[in-house]
Amino acid sequence: MSAEPSTQSYEQARDELAEVVQKLETGGVTLEESLALWERGEALAARCQEWLDGAREKLAAARADDQD
Repeated sequence: MSAEPSTQSYEQARDELAEVVQKLETGGVTLEESLALWERGEALAARCQEWLDGAREKLAAARADDQD
């Protein structure tokens, strides 16, 4: 696993999340490993959502400035 999700860029978190999903879909890991992967995936998904929410806020602010 890579760095803490809170320090990752959107692209880093997205790419690692894709790897986590692939590992979970492939199987062949223990229950404990599956749970750890699931938790990591949740944290990565939350990080991606933070980036997307931030981007939406910036776009909304830019649009508001253009309308003034």
